[in-house]
Amino acid sequence: MRIRTAATVLSGAVALSALVLPSAAQAAEHPGAATDLRALASQGVRPQDALGGTTFKDGVVNKGKDIVLGVTGKKAVPVTFTAFDEEGVAITQAFLWQGTDSSSTDTITGGLESDDYPTCTETPVENGYSYSCKTVFTIDPAVAFKDGNGTAGTWKLFLGAYDLYANASYDDDVARTKIKRAAKLTANASPEPVKKGKTITVTGKLSRANWTTGKYAGYVSQPVKLQFRKKGSNTYTTLKTVKTSNTGALSTTTKAGSDGYYRFVFAGTTTTGSATAPGDFVDVR
Repeated sequence: MRIRTAATVLSGAVALSALVLPSAAQAAEHPGAATDLRALASQGVRPQDALGGTTFKDGVVNKGKDIVLGVTGKKAVPVTFTAFDEEGVAITQAFLWQGTDSSSTDTITGGLESDDYPTCTETPVENGYSYSCKTVFTIDPAVAFKDGNGTAGTWKLFLGAYDLYANASYDDDVARTKIKRAAKLTANASPEPVKKGKTITVTGKLSRANWTTGKYAGYVSQPVKLQFRKKGSNTYTTLKTVKTSNTGALSTTTKAGSDGYYRFVFAGTTTTGSATAPGDFVDVR
């Protein structure tokens, strides 16, 4: 296929290009992508300065879902996109980056590389060639984010390409995604059993991943819903909303009405994923 043959021929030219994109030799779990993106930014090159004519669209990260990461384990994040070039594309590259301006070393706060160069399928179309591409980012938060949790939030898809004449093109904002810290939530209702009309106390804790320490820590001052599901029903009803303490702890009361399950539900934030505690059954007599 043309894209593979051209990529082999142009490998030397690509490495020497004045508009060289960051190397994809390292896996996404390595933090080197941020350094490579800053190296590109130090050249002061902006998307409109690229010499090639390749355009990108339809970028989708993680099938359109947030990327929620705990403190251990690797997560494979799929990315798909399409490219178009009048003459044909030799090779494409994909990165996830965080910041406000990819052309400034001071405004790039994070970078991740795909595991390998994207795999693209070429289709001749009117006035050129269209490419359907896919790649994977394997992210290990214990490695990629060990230097801080500030990287949670919005990330952008950076795509680059070289045409058959080694002209570079790139777009630093083809798509966006959110990388979030995973949350955990517990709930315990007591006493069990309890007399009808008496007070039930529901306690729990909301915690979230801290990528720096590799542990979960209490998430403070967050709204959490207390919900109840009557025995024999499949539907939970919200009873009230309470806030976590300065340690992430939860404690609230309600009146016993009938047998059923109590749970806490956290909707999540822009940096933290949602969480739902398992329902705790209370026998009312």
